[in-house]
Amino acid sequence: MTLFAALFAALYQFGDAFAFLVLAACGLAIIFGMMGVINLAHGEFIMCGAYVTVAAGRAGLPLPIAICVGALAAGAIGMVVERLVIRHLYDRPLDTIVATWGISLMATQGTLIVLGSTMPGLGTPLGSFEVAGGSYSAYRLVLMAAAIGVLAGLYLVFNHTRFGVVARATIQVPHMAAALGVDTGRVYALTFGIGAALAGLTGGLYAPTMTLVPTMGTTFIMEAFVTVVVGGSDVLLGTAPAALVLALVKATLTSWYGQLFGQIGLLVAVILVIRVLPRGLSGFILRERA
Repeated sequence: MTLFAALFAALYQFGDAFAFLVLAACGLAIIFGMMGVINLAHGEFIMCGAYVTVAAGRAGLPLPIAICVGALAAGAIGMVVERLVIRHLYDRPLDTIVATWGISLMATQGTLIVLGSTMPGLGTPLGSFEVAGGSYSAYRLVLMAAAIGVLAGLYLVFNHTRFGVVARATIQVPHMAAALGVDTGRVYALTFGIGAALAGLTGGLYAPTMTLVPTMGTTFIMEAFVTVVVGGSDVLLGTAPAALVLALVKATLTSWYGQLFGQIGLLVAVILVIRVLPRGLSGFILRERA
């Protein structure tokens, strides 16, 4: 293998790992980082997006529209869950763990009973391309672009729109926002819905690359949580840097020693970062800015 081929393969693998971590973690980062809700049903929102995307695709919708439908379905379900369950537990963070874990179990077992143990997928679109003798999936480039697009979209929404300002104000000082006439319940529901919709978007984007099973959310949940923990409480300042660091560790060890060592290295990196930076990367960045 030539040096160029090795460098391209390493860069491609890094980009693939970065996209996976960003897309898996963004929705969770909003719900946990901004709202303080430990959402153990995050993987099931991803599963919902994947199943709805495949169903919409098999009904004849183009893949991009089917992915949007999956994201909207997960977002709508997220808003219902927030209204019926999560809204009553905002001052009881430990109880949100139990509640969302129960929702996760019900969603997984309900999908298994209703739809069976597996669902035929759509197949990976766009084919492959060759670089220096190596073959690579073109759709993975779409996932990398989608990850960057999601980060840019979140930055614009939460920093340059009225909703973003109101959402951050509501979550940081809810009683003051309410005194100024903000419908805090609606803001909480929309914010939770955005987090769930991003999870559904992740499921829709990865649906063509995976076998759909009721437990597919577990493929994403561990790496989503470690990315959010390493990133810290700030969604924008934490998720992207954490994904960069963890993707570099994972891609390097995976290419050298295989997938098992990549996962082990990921967890070791998380332990080291949290030991040195207990508030995560975003806490360190904000401290340095101050």
